[in-house]
Amino acid sequence: MVRAGFRPGLWRRGPVLVASALLLSLLMLLHAEITDYGGLGSLVETFLPWFGLLVPVLLAGALWRRSVSAVVALLLPVTVWLSLFGGLLGDRSQSGGDLVVVGHNVGAGNSDPVGTARDLAASGADVLGLEEITPQAVPVYERALARAYPYHVVLGTVGLWSRPPLSDVRAVDTAMDAGPLGAAKSDAEKLPSNRALRATVVTDRGSLAVYVAHLGSVRVMPRAGFWTDSRDRNAKALARAVAAEPNGRVVLLGDLNGTMDDRAFAGLTSRLRSVQDEAGDGFGFTWPAKFPVARIDQILVRGVEPTSSWVLPATGSDHRPVGAAISW
Repeated sequence: MVRAGFRPGLWRRGPVLVASALLLSLLMLLHAEITDYGGLGSLVETFLPWFGLLVPVLLAGALWRRSVSAVVALLLPVTVWLSLFGGLLGDRSQSGGDLVVVGHNVGAGNSDPVGTARDLAASGADVLGLEEITPQAVPVYERALARAYPYHVVLGTVGLWSRPPLSDVRAVDTAMDAGPLGAAKSDAEKLPSNRALRATVVTDRGSLAVYVAHLGSVRVMPRAGFWTDSRDRNAKALARAVAAEPNGRVVLLGDLNGTMDDRAFAGLTSRLRSVQDEAGDGFGFTWPAKFPVARIDQILVRGVEPTSSWVLPATGSDHRPVGAAISW
């Protein structure tokens, strides 16, 4: 007598669910092979962790259909997802650190820059990198942060505030352009063109090269699809600047408008490590601020050890600030 749970018919049910589970597995496993025509590859990689939500949907369908084969097939996408992102589920932070760094896209449309500056000054950061600063907001941040940070520089729309002294400050050419043809400019694209800087932070433990960058926007365009041309070009230019950096200790603070799973950042991720991946707790999503679904604000390092990484509470910006403690 064959038990009901193992009747042959139960294994033959749900072929569409089985095929869907296999396709989901292949999509996650081979995401780097997806064509980037129309930005499709970047779009998939931006939201890659969220594809795991399809597993419980397929599981519900398998249980409703009472398909044993579909339930077994779902073990494959679960395994693939865990191999990609399982290491991010736990708390990887440690105590200590020689320097606290914070980065924040303060938002060109921020209606409360004073409150944002106050929150950032209270963050405990030793080094603070800001992006998307409007010319009108520059004096606001300078006044509000002056007491906590004796050294600062603003070049274009990016700025760096520091407790330790700064030296060798210069703009970084990220090959900006005007954006997609025919598209209305965002608030950020209406700002001054320089959107990256490099400075040396001089500490008691030695010097540290700090980059602050805001890469180009991405757009969903009717004809161009997921338009990433400006951002991708900026990422390559920034990667070349980092590759030429002589200082062995590097920190990059920036709104990169993309996640570190995105192939567009291969030039950066081959040289720098994500503090969130190494010392964070969870995925560390930062955008949009009200309900973050992606981490597009990054802290990347070389030559130093991240001991902890975190996302700060929302300010008046549409991004959330990110922070990290690093150790020599």
